Parts: sequence; structure tokens; C-alpha cells
Amino acid sequence: MSRLLIENAEVLVTMDDERREIDNGALLVCDNVIEMLGDSVALNRALDEKGLPVNRRIDARGCVVIPGLVNCHHHLYQTLTRSIGTGAGKSLFDWLQALYPIWGQMDAESVYVSARLGLAELMLSGATTVADHLYLFPNGARLDDEIRAARELGVRFHPTRGSMSLGQSQGGLPPDSICENEDDILADCERVIAEFHDAEPLSMLRIGLAPCSPFSVTPQLMRNTAALARRHAGVRLHTHLAETIDENRFCEEQFGMRPVPYLHSLGWTGDDVWFAHMVHPNNDEIGVLAETHSGVCHCPSSNMILASGIAPVREMCDRGVRVGLGVDGSASNDANQLLGEARQAMLLQRVGWPGFESRADRFSAREALELATRGGASVLGRDDIGSLEVGKAADFVAYRIDGIEHAGAGGDRVAALLTCAPVTAWYSVINGQVVIEQGEIGGLDLPALIRHHNEQAALLIERAATSR
Repeated sequence: MSRLLIENAEVLVTMDDERREIDNGALLVCDNVIEMLGDSVALNRALDEKGLPVNRRIDARGCVVIPGLVNCHHHLYQTLTRSIGTGAGKSLFDWLQALYPIWGQMDAESVYVSARLGLAELMLSGATTVADHLYLFPNGARLDDEIRAARELGVRFHPTRGSMSLGQSQGGLPPDSICENEDDILADCERVIAEFHDAEPLSMLRIGLAPCSPFSVTPQLMRNTAALARRHAGVRLHTHLAETIDENRFCEEQFGMRPVPYLHSLGWTGDDVWFAHMVHPNNDEIGVLAETHSGVCHCPSSNMILASGIAPVREMCDRGVRVGLGVDGSASNDANQLLGEARQAMLLQRVGWPGFESRADRFSAREALELATRGGASVLGRDDIGSLEVGKAADFVAYRIDGIEHAGAGGDRVAALLTCAPVTAWYSVINGQVVIEQGEIGGLDLPALIRHHNEQAALLIERAATSR
């Protein structure tokens, strides 16, 4: 039994049901769960009275401590192709068609090194749980490659085995060359569940199944994937949905329905399902999401950079839809900064959208922070993360607020995490283990990783150029 005490935090943000914020806060971890929390003086007194030994103490003076951030949607492999197309102003379909040939050159090493770099950047931003959507597997690449990277870094991981089976010759968007046979897809889904999925409380690794989108898979694959997932406890379903007006048109032309009714007709709604983006649902469709307890991952920066639109997050939250936050692909953002993404979510909802005036009070800093913590935990079906409470997983992050970015922000130190420039994590604890200490990931040679990653990125571009 090992105990870790983090104490003297300027504010400890619990995100519990009462949304308590504890000045001069402290948190006691026993192995990998939270054992006690409260005021630092009172908690230390309780430790003395009970005679509980502490193996390590961390002084969080000058820091705000919050629950670890939860990233509900990502494409880690896209760190290899950042800024391609986004700087020129391509929208989603054009951007995808420009990048598919490059992504088709990936191999196992590409997937591994991009996951390692993307996860490291996310962790430095405060992410402790990451869901990733890997949906193409060229040249022997497998989901196993990014799982290896996550295990090495110690992040809580929800990789989803994605898929594309509807190529251009069948009316889909992706080239046939990067699509897979549907029987092979389902067989590999069974394999990764059997090899990696852990449904137990405090699990560090849970598998999801994630056909890519309505324009890249068949209705039959959607049905078969849902049936497969629901034969296994804790295996959730994920896909992109209602991201753009072009997608709405595609679904209406191909299936005679808009995206949400189409997925609902396939059995793809429920509390085991979450959708990325959900930029263009109508009022009735928001009702369907709420009634079926389906989850939504909001990806504000990606939706802006690809000009997809502004998701009606305020409306979805008010009507009881479970909403979390995601960075989305590193090539459609082009960053892995989850605290910054929470800031973008706050700002974007304030700007408004057609039919809604701009309002500074539409979305508060604390509501945005909740999307990235409690909200994300709910979307991923986790009741053991997302808040700091006795018995929950010891996943938390300390951010320094005594630097230049927060000078003069003492009036509301919690809101300042989002209203001021985002900073990196000073300390991060995942499953009771200190993974970031004084702003650095322990045991990681970051310059060497960046060099290796950039070599792989250049190799992809070279391969794609010679294959034309």
C-alpha cells in the first residue's frame, strides 16, 4: 500500500455533485484511488490522528488542481500530416480526399510514433484519459501499435477499432485502396476485444468499435458492428455524425434520411453510443439524442478550421444530452491541447450561430471545464473518473497559475484556466502514478521523439509523391 499526498493547492476543483472548490486543498491517494480530500490543514491533522503514513508529498502551492481531462475523440495518426490543407482553407470532404493518399502510406511504425507523440502532447495539456479513433490500417498497421504507445506513457486509453468499407467505386468518399473487407473488419474487432478490452472498474484500457462515417461504411457493417459490440460488456460504439452540410446531403441522397434518423434506424443510438461533432442536428434530432441517452463529443477547433459550423452545445446540454469534449484529428485542429479546446468551446458558444445572437453569458468557463471532465467521463461510460471524490480513480492535474499568463487573475483562479492563455500541466497523476512532474513527462526523451516523428512524417509525404 502506497500513499501520495498533494497539498497546499490554491484551489482544488472537485467537480463532484456539489461542484465543490476547496481553497488550500489537499488530496490523498492510496495506491490508485482517492482516499481523502479537503482542506490541507484539516487533512494533515486527520492523517496524524489516524497514524497514516505518506510515502510522497507534492507541494501544489501556486497551482489549481482539477480532475484529469478526458478527450473523447481523436485521430492520433494525424500528427503526421498537420497543416496540410487546413492552412489553404479546405472543407471536410476536400480535405479528406487530399489526405487519404498520404495516410494510405502509413505502416505500423507510423501509427506507433504518431500515437506516442500525440498522446504526449495531450498529456502535457492535462489529458489523463484519451479515446482515439483509428479507422484505416494500411501496410500491416494495427490498433495494437497505438495501444503499445499508450501503455508506455501510462495514459488511460479508450482506443476504438475504426473501419472503412465503402470505397469510391461503391459511392463512398475514400479510395478503394484504403478500404477493408467487412468480414476482415469484424474478425479484427473480435480479436482486439479478446486481447485488450478490460471492462473492470478503474480499467486503463477499454476497446470501442467505430465504423468511420455514413459516407465510408455500409449500413450492414453498421448493424453487424453494433451487434458484435453489444455481445461484450463495456464495449461502446462510436462514429462521426452530422459534421457537415455535405454529410447531411449525402445521407438524404443515399439513404433518404438525415444522419441522426439514419443511425437511429440502424440501432445506433443508446447509452453505449457516442458521436463525434454533431454540428447540424435539428431540434427533433436533439430530442432523439436526449431520449436515447446517446453521447456527443464536441470538437470546436476542428469544426472551425474546416468551416463545418458551430455545434448547438448549449441547446444539447440544456436538453439533457451527454456532451464531452475532443481535440479531433491532429491534422484538423492542428493541436493536441485539450485545456485549450475547453477554452475554444467556451468562446465558440458565446459567439452564437444563425438564429442565435452572440451572448457572453451563454457558456461559462466552469461549464466548459465540466465538458472536459465530468462530461467526457459520462460520454465514455465511466463513473470512476471525471471528478475528485473518495473511491474514484486518482487521475488529476495541477496547473501553475502564478506565471505570466495568469498575472492579475486572482479574482477567479479557476475561470482563469480558460479565460487566460492555456498552460501545460505542472503535475499529472494517472491511476495514482505521477506521469508529469514539473512540466515534463518522466522517462520520455521528447526531442528524440519529435525527430523520429518528423522523419516518419517526411517519409509518408515522399511515399505518397512517388506512388502517384
